[in-house]
Amino acid sequence: MDATNGNTALASAFVEELARGGLRRAVISPGSRSTPLAVALWRESEIEVTVVVDERSAAFFALGAAQASGEPVALLCTSGTALANYHPAVVEADESGLPLVVLSADRPPELRGIGAGQTIDQIKAFGESVRWFCEVGTHEADDAGLLHMRSVACRALARARGEIRPGPVHLNLPWREPLSPLPVQGAVTATDPLALHGREGRPLTAVTRVDLEPSAFVLDEVAGHIGDAIAGVIVAGRQTDPELREPLAHLARASGFPILAEPTSQMRLGPHDRSYVVSTYDTLLRDEHWAKGVVPELVLRFGELPTSKPLRAWLAASGADQIVVDPTGSWNEPTNRATAIIRADPTECASGWAVRLEKASSEGGAGGPLPSRTAGRFVQGPSRPAPDAWLEAEATARAVIAEELDAPATPSELAASSIADIAASGSAIEEAAPITEPALHFALGRAHQGGDLVYTASSMPIRDQETFLAPGDADVLFLCNRGANGIDGLISSGIGAADASGRPTTIVTGDLGLLHDLGGLAALRDVLTPVRIIVIDNGGGGIFHFLPQREALDGEEFEALLGTPRGVSVERAAALFNLTYRRLEALADLPEALAAGTGLIEVRTDRATNVAAHRRVTARVLTAVGAPDR
Repeated sequence: MDATNGNTALASAFVEELARGGLRRAVISPGSRSTPLAVALWRESEIEVTVVVDERSAAFFALGAAQASGEPVALLCTSGTALANYHPAVVEADESGLPLVVLSADRPPELRGIGAGQTIDQIKAFGESVRWFCEVGTHEADDAGLLHMRSVACRALARARGEIRPGPVHLNLPWREPLSPLPVQGAVTATDPLALHGREGRPLTAVTRVDLEPSAFVLDEVAGHIGDAIAGVIVAGRQTDPELREPLAHLARASGFPILAEPTSQMRLGPHDRSYVVSTYDTLLRDEHWAKGVVPELVLRFGELPTSKPLRAWLAASGADQIVVDPTGSWNEPTNRATAIIRADPTECASGWAVRLEKASSEGGAGGPLPSRTAGRFVQGPSRPAPDAWLEAEATARAVIAEELDAPATPSELAASSIADIAASGSAIEEAAPITEPALHFALGRAHQGGDLVYTASSMPIRDQETFLAPGDADVLFLCNRGANGIDGLISSGIGAADASGRPTTIVTGDLGLLHDLGGLAALRDVLTPVRIIVIDNGGGGIFHFLPQREALDGEEFEALLGTPRGVSVERAAALFNLTYRRLEALADLPEALAAGTGLIEVRTDRATNVAAHRRVTARVLTAVGAPDR
């Protein structure tokens, strides 16, 4: 505890408790009113501090760090509109269940509402987006004041980590002068050793975590339902724990259920058993007849529901019982059809169900033997029958996609399937870009190395990643901001994740995503691990070409309102922040570009040609796959 003056004592006691409670990272947006806390954080040896000048970039940097580390990150700003710039990241942290401890400095009560400078109403500024708000108040550095600061820090960490859902908390801390660490004789009057020093080596108040071990009843009951189901699937959506991989693969083998795995489930790539992983579900389920041939009786869902619109529609129309494993206390159920939501550890659930299924299969079990599935669309597998309709279609689809994207169609071939789109966009056929976005994401999947982190923007990049990223054995962590699905702050989030994890990082974004967070590039200056930012420059908003607005609006209206070409130079953006720049002319050069280290890699594509490429690949896959046998 720093007894230089009352403010330093209160601030340092607060920060001591954050450190003793396990907080290891803080992001500071500089300002005068926040000086007491900024100095305390900076001087705390257990906390690594990053200074990011722009508040919105700082908030997303902290969010990315929290997502990559899985631990709370403190975020400090001065008073006034600085706090308002944190709001988009706080919303994302709320929706994604990420632990942020937002600390806003404020004017003391006597200076509010009377025209004092840099003063706004900061009370409950984030509304319902935070797990807890506390107006910490102004206090003397006496026993009560110091104990209050220590206790608030403990409670903030507990709430941010989740009871049981993690998320952001907001503490508003008003400070009177002096804001600087100037000596004030007699300002600290506390005498209680607990107030002055806390508990050496541990927090004032330790908080145990909620026990999420599934009960024997849950394990037995659900295992019985899985065993009784003639057909089922496992849907694996966004979650960040790589420890779930093997238990989920084990459950797939034991149940005979394929795993429809989004990249951000961490199941698509990795050293685990991927024999039951299906990556092409988004394309396969676009065929109504094929989709009807694989309707399940039971769906087991882990993580958030994947982005794929065909998958969501198929689940909603299937009528299948859906069991959602959601340990965080959220309501991750947009289909409104789930049979049960299980508040238990996903790895324990998957392992427990797999063990019970194998035991029932080998011994008959109390409920009788599991049903035989050797006929129709099921064939015998190593542990339980394997769903050949899904796995055979996956193999066929992957082969077709690889053939198509390894040797992509010429611009004239693409144009033949979408001449109207190209004409409407004003692009000349012979000028269509040689690299398509599906081919880029396919190539990225092959280029990722073990230990990499990939942070992917919303809009088209996350959808193309879901559709075209092939399974592989590289141990890669896939992250994204899909709580609120925004593209703002993506660059800062990826850089924060890189800094927190120390992993070589690839950020994949569009040109508009780069423009939304251009200032975030400044944070790269202090990041030691390589951060490669791939900018897909298609001159605007490519996703809107896939939406009904494309047909409903004429060309000029569409370009002005949704296409929104901005003409931003990626090369000049790199130069502004003294970053290396490379334009990718051929996908064969991608591994070399990634190996070059931190910098911007521009990939120019054409929006209309991109639509044609998607349609061509989808048509070829569905023709090759055909309808499943009933």
